[in-house]
Amino acid sequence: MSNSSSISHFLLLALADTRQLQLLHFCLFLGISLAALLGNGLVIAAVACSHHLHSPMFFFLLNLALSDLGSILTTVPKAMHNSLWDTRNISYAGCAAQLFLIVFFLGSELALLTIMCYDRYVSICKPLHYGTLLGSRACAHMAAAAWASAFLCALLHTANTFSLPLCHGNALGQFFCEIPHILKLSCSHSYFREVGFMTFSIFLGLCCFVFIVFSYVQIFRAVLRIPSEQGRHKAFSTCLPHLAVVSLFVSTIMFAHLKPPSISSPSLDLAVSVLYSVVPPALNPLIYSLRNQELKAAVGTLMTGWCQED
Repeated sequence: MSNSSSISHFLLLALADTRQLQLLHFCLFLGISLAALLGNGLVIAAVACSHHLHSPMFFFLLNLALSDLGSILTTVPKAMHNSLWDTRNISYAGCAAQLFLIVFFLGSELALLTIMCYDRYVSICKPLHYGTLLGSRACAHMAAAAWASAFLCALLHTANTFSLPLCHGNALGQFFCEIPHILKLSCSHSYFREVGFMTFSIFLGLCCFVFIVFSYVQIFRAVLRIPSEQGRHKAFSTCLPHLAVVSLFVSTIMFAHLKPPSISSPSLDLAVSVLYSVVPPALNPLIYSLRNQELKAAVGTLMTGWCQED
C-alpha cells in the first residue's frame, strides 16, 4: 500500500488462532463488559437518584463512571464482534473513531481522578474551606474542564495521527486502534510531530500523577494528626477506594508502555492492554462500592426497585 489514501480498513490483532479460543475470548469479554455496564450503571443511577449522594465526591464519581462506560464500550464490542465472526477488519473511519474515543475517555479518566484527589485533599486538609473551594459551580467547572481538555487532546492526536502517510501495510499489533501501532505503519518523518504530541501528553499525565502523590502525602500527614482512631479510620476509608483506582489505572498504563522490550511478546502485550483498557472500568465500581457505605446502601436500595429521595 503506497499511502493512507489507499487504505480502506485496518487489520486488528487476532485474539486467538483456534475457533474454541475465539469463542472463549468472546465469552470472557462479554462477562467483563456486562459487569462494567451493570456496575457503572448502578453507580450512575444511585448517585442520580439518591439526594444525599449529591455531593462533590459522588458527582465526580458519577463522571468517572460515565468515562469508564465509554472506555469499555469503545474497545470491547468490536473485539467481541471480531472474535465471534472470526474477522480482524475495522474500517478506516471506524479506526479513527475508536482512537479518538479511547484517548478521550482515558484522558478524561486521568483528569477526573486528579480532581477527585483534590476533593479528598480539601475535605481532609482544609475542611473549613470545603464548601467554598468545592461549591456546585466550581465542581461543574472542573468536570467540564476535564471533559473539554480530554476532547481537545483526543482531537489533536487523532487528526495528527491520521494525517500521516501510511505505507507499511494495514496490520495493527493491537486488538484496538492505538497511536503507537498506527505510527509503526507510517513512512514519513513527520510522525515525529505526533511523537512530540505524545511526549507532551505523557508530561501532562506525569504532572497529574505528581499532584496526586503530593496530595496524598499531605492527606496522610493530616490523617495521622487526627487524635481519635475512629476519625483516622473514617478518613482513610474515604481515600482508599480512590487510591486503589488510581494505582490500578496508572500502574497498568505505565507497565504497558514503559516495560522493557526484552520482556515484550505478543501474548504479554495483549494481556497488558486488556489490563489497562478493559479491567479497570469493570473493577472501579466494585472498589468504590465495597469501601463506601453510603454508596453501597444507595445501590442496595436501587436494586430493591425503588429510588429514595431525601
